Amino acid sequence: MSLALKVLLALVAGLTVGLGLAATAPDALAHIVPFVEPVGTLWVSAIRMTIIPLIVSSLIVGVGGAADPSSVGRIGARALIVFLALLAAAVTVALLAGPPILATIHIDAAAAAALRAGAAQSAGAAVESAKALPGIGQWIVDLVPANPVKAASDGAMLPLIVFSLMFGMALSRIAADQREIFIRIVTGIQSATLVLVRAIISLAPIGVFALAVAVASKLGLAAAGALATYIALVSGVTIVFCVLVIYPAAVIFGGISLKNFAYAALPAQAVAFSSRSSLASLPAMLEPVRERLGMPVELAAFLFPLAVTLFRVGAAIAQVIGALFIAKLYGVVLGPPQYAAIAVTTIVTTFSVPGIPGGSIIMMVPVLLAAGVPAEGVGLLLGVDTIPDMFRTTLNVTGDVAAAVILAKQSRR
Repeated sequence: MSLALKVLLALVAGLTVGLGLAATAPDALAHIVPFVEPVGTLWVSAIRMTIIPLIVSSLIVGVGGAADPSSVGRIGARALIVFLALLAAAVTVALLAGPPILATIHIDAAAAAALRAGAAQSAGAAVESAKALPGIGQWIVDLVPANPVKAASDGAMLPLIVFSLMFGMALSRIAADQREIFIRIVTGIQSATLVLVRAIISLAPIGVFALAVAVASKLGLAAAGALATYIALVSGVTIVFCVLVIYPAAVIFGGISLKNFAYAALPAQAVAFSSRSSLASLPAMLEPVRERLGMPVELAAFLFPLAVTLFRVGAAIAQVIGALFIAKLYGVVLGPPQYAAIAVTTIVTTFSVPGIPGGSIIMMVPVLLAAGVPAEGVGLLLGVDTIPDMFRTTLNVTGDVAAAVILAKQSRR
């Protein structure tokens, strides 16, 4: 049995137990939840424990660990511009589509208050400090941390990300022998963190079950309806964005016909939809797409691995909608500073999503912390992630092909 199926079954079992106890034995529920809920909270805390070393090491290795930074040149800079433009478009669409649809979900105020109380009690200093978000001006000033260690301790993810990017760029400019030693150390930290993450994710059925029991006992049937709305919203927005933004961008800025692009991307899309892995789709990009679109071998060998590794436009949509959904579930009111924090943190963290099942959901934690939203909600989203992940990964791969086509046209010019 796959881990995704185990997690889904754990979610269904947790919701069933929570609803059943709430309806038939509320007195027993009052004694059971205090013992079950901490198990889910412990599992989420274990995930959060790995976020800082994972993000910092990934960004430092990715930015500062290039074998020859000068060889990236203009094509690397153009790739970053294309990636950022499409990610910004995805975040904007998600922020526009998410709130009005999620507003149709009715969450009882008392139930939301109970969820917030449980989150505030167990989330720790990081979540509590993230709730006290500053105004726009101070938020901009705080992007550059005076003390990166304190930023990490406070759970200030966006300033920590800015520091990691700046450190990585500085690292790329020192002597090669000194850079290589440091990159080896940081790569070891990254690899060890990924091993730890995989071990924690293997315990997902236990954590998801515990979280589902607690949420179902407090929200009742509204929990199941809300999760169904979330699945439909993420899947629907990814499809709409793919059809209305990615395909036209490839045609207009890539200079190819819609028929050729759709035909060339189809094999990679099929692999992505069935495997839920962008990396697994890479072989289906290199040859079929290159041959169909007439891309030079050298250019395709550089662009496709770069796009698959760094560019995940589907993850951007999922993280924004997930943050909005969890905020709705917990009754957290979001304002312009919080929306800005969600947008910026989402765009940056998509570049360091680990290539493991549920990687996009895990990297939602810093987005939630940046917006002051309880991180405990990621457990519920991980439990229903199978269907959204199929559409999200397909959009990731389609975006990779589109970005490569656009960059190939610019390179020919």
